[in-house]
Amino acid sequence: MQPFELSLTEASRAVRARELSPVELTESVLARIAAVEERLGAYVTVAADAALAAAVRAEREISASGPRGPLHGIPMALKDLIDAEGIPTTASSHVRTGHVAERDSRVAERLGAAGAVLLGKTHTHEFAYGLTTPQTNNAWDHSRVAGGSSGGSAVAVAAGGATFAMGTDTGGSIRVPAALNGVVGLKPTYGLLPRSGVTSLSWSLDHVGPLTRTVQDAALVLSATAGHDPRDPASVSGPMLDRFPGGDLRGLKVGVPRNHYFDRVTPEVEESVRGAIERLAELGAELVDVEIPMARYIQAVQWGLMVPEATAYHERSLRATPDLYAADVRILLEAGELTSAGDYLRAQRARTMMRDAWARMFDGIDVLAAPTVPMTAAEAGQEAVEWADGTTEAVSDSYVRLCAPANITGVPALTLPVGHDRAGLPIGMQLMARPFRDATVLRVGRVYEESVAGAGRLAPLAA
Repeated sequence: MQPFELSLTEASRAVRARELSPVELTESVLARIAAVEERLGAYVTVAADAALAAAVRAEREISASGPRGPLHGIPMALKDLIDAEGIPTTASSHVRTGHVAERDSRVAERLGAAGAVLLGKTHTHEFAYGLTTPQTNNAWDHSRVAGGSSGGSAVAVAAGGATFAMGTDTGGSIRVPAALNGVVGLKPTYGLLPRSGVTSLSWSLDHVGPLTRTVQDAALVLSATAGHDPRDPASVSGPMLDRFPGGDLRGLKVGVPRNHYFDRVTPEVEESVRGAIERLAELGAELVDVEIPMARYIQAVQWGLMVPEATAYHERSLRATPDLYAADVRILLEAGELTSAGDYLRAQRARTMMRDAWARMFDGIDVLAAPTVPMTAAEAGQEAVEWADGTTEAVSDSYVRLCAPANITGVPALTLPVGHDRAGLPIGMQLMARPFRDATVLRVGRVYEESVAGAGRLAPLAA
């Protein structure tokens, strides 16, 4: 096994045991990027020289006094919305050409303090306003979409071009590409990870989180980056991570949705996710049927919040340089100018009602288990999907439909691979819990992951 094939947890153990140096690991990952990047298009910027210099520093530090923690000397990538001092933050847009960050985002600062090695910036759907990331190809099948908007981060991790990566999630932008590329993606509780220094799409829905090869990897990154940040007004004050004890799932109640989450999904997705839920029962969990409250309003609330907030953020540049935006993003931003204050306030009120209803739902369960997305990766350029009930749905609407509730309510949501369709494309299961029960979803995900074979493997088509 080559170093780039190691998960974060495996690489960290090898570095700690002095069996692998940060320089060897970083060189291996950079060589992997060079080998696959032309086919995948995961990166906007690869800062190879700076990464090797950081790896040399990490190696010296570890040799002198041991590792600071599990991320010390581990090569990683940042979505091109997340500032790192001295490196361009373009948001994969011509609007941001030449923009170089003057200081670290809080997340980059914390990763740097943990000793992580920054490889570069990964592509996003322009300004995170989309669910496909058209610049990037799926790691399992290069003719299919990577998912978005953190598509570059997901593909880099799936292909071995980063040991882990950071993304953002406003309506599924971590979980969608993670599911479509067969990796783990965590959208933490709203406010748990700081967003200062991160380009916004929709301030009341935006989350920062990790994309990793395993659930344990995601837990390590969360521990290094979570915590209050006075620069982010939505940041929580103080540690609020829970603990769910025990080596199995006995006593845990897993909610299985009766509505919404299994409506209009492909048979292969339903079969794989229901099989994974049954596996949770075999591991000791009690399955409880639940009704998803206010399901008919989910997409209306998501778009009712996101569209005007995004347009407000881009107001000046949209008027000054509208032709620099990609057509699909410009249309959405212009549509936001037509949203009335009354519509936005109604969406805010509905969000409050939905949060309250979801809190009551979680009174009877510990975790909700459901599909992450209703279908696997679409063909590049495919605009719509036809469902068995005769309805037609835009691909972007399909991908956001099952992820949006966790953004609206702010609950933690973890996606992990649970199978493949007949074409060999990955299928993801989503685990959600009440706010600040991030450790619970991680615990359940890890117990499941350890019970099945093949967790953490690279995408074979990226080899």
